[in-house]
Amino acid sequence: MTNFASRLKALRTKHGYTQAQLASLLEISTSAVGMYEQGRREPDNTLLKRICAIFEVSTDYLLGHDEGPREVEKALADMRSRLKETGGLMFKGNLLNEEDTEKLFDAMYLAAKIMLKDSPER
Repeated sequence: MTNFASRLKALRTKHGYTQAQLASLLEISTSAVGMYEQGRREPDNTLLKRICAIFEVSTDYLLGHDEGPREVEKALADMRSRLKETGGLMFKGNLLNEEDTEKLFDAMYLAAKIMLKDSPER
């Protein structure tokens, strides 16, 4: 089963839709939904966008190209490691304590997630 097929089925069941209900929302046949979920067919771009709109996910997520958040996590983990090696993070000449440093990283991670979610390619 492809990433698309398994993610479509998982999203449909998570949202409590039957194949027939999803087909009705998409204005396609129930058998088409079944074929998408079995990996025997893939939707065109227009239908793909409609599916994403219904489930409020990115096309990258639906197609299995959602490496962005993992890349952000890795970059932030690398930054944390470097900060530990260099003795910490300074702000206005003062060393940030561990709690404030974690808050900063949490804010950076949240900002990156928002940016990735709102980017035109997603």
